[in-house]
Amino acid sequence: PGGSLMSRTLNVVRLQLINKQTFIWVPLIVLAGAVIVSILIYAMIPIDEPKYGGGQAPLWVFFGTGLTAMTLTFPFSQALSITRRDFFLGTLLAAALGSALMAIIFVIGGGIELLTNGYGVNGYVFHLPWIWEAGPFGAFVTFFTLALFFFVVGFTGATIYKSWGPVVLTIVSFVLVLALLGVIFMVTRLELWIQFWTMFAELGAVGLSLWGLLVIAVLSAVSFLAFRRATP
Repeated sequence: PGGSLMSRTLNVVRLQLINKQTFIWVPLIVLAGAVIVSILIYAMIPIDEPKYGGGQAPLWVFFGTGLTAMTLTFPFSQALSITRRDFFLGTLLAAALGSALMAIIFVIGGGIELLTNGYGVNGYVFHLPWIWEAGPFGAFVTFFTLALFFFVVGFTGATIYKSWGPVVLTIVSFVLVLALLGVIFMVTRLELWIQFWTMFAELGAVGLSLWGLLVIAVLSAVSFLAFRRATP
């Protein structure tokens, strides 16, 4: 308690990073494992065409990180008299820093894949053509957005659980699935899939990432509103 908003927020970042396994080591270990497994699989595929995939594994870890940042660290923060606003802002800042670190690693990995011709087996975990169309900066924005999105989804789900319990979380999840199915049904019924995929192609990875940041902002607002009712 006390001090400026920035200092209190940074204190929460340090609090979240006390357990470096959650924010740093587990994502890095999953990333290294995904790369090794992917290379071995690529080497066993007897084709000369480029092979892609495997890089999404560490991004899913951020979903679990968002869950634990709420369910495990929040009760401890209340014992330290940290306000909910400070905890919320500090946690999001810690997530943004972790996402930025992961995005930098992905960009560096993409450069290594280009220099080594896909680890010598023409296989690519990080350098996905559609994402890299806008260059390294575009790839950074895309990977940053994906990692932060998974974190915020996990954090929001955990916040709803801590605020209203498993029944409400289940209902919300079910409603979201129904809404997604409704959109798919309407697009299919109106035969709009060509326009749908054309829009995606025109936006590109960076354009979609910018829309993704807007979705993250909306989810964060929802999470903050629910967070005010959360119990440690």
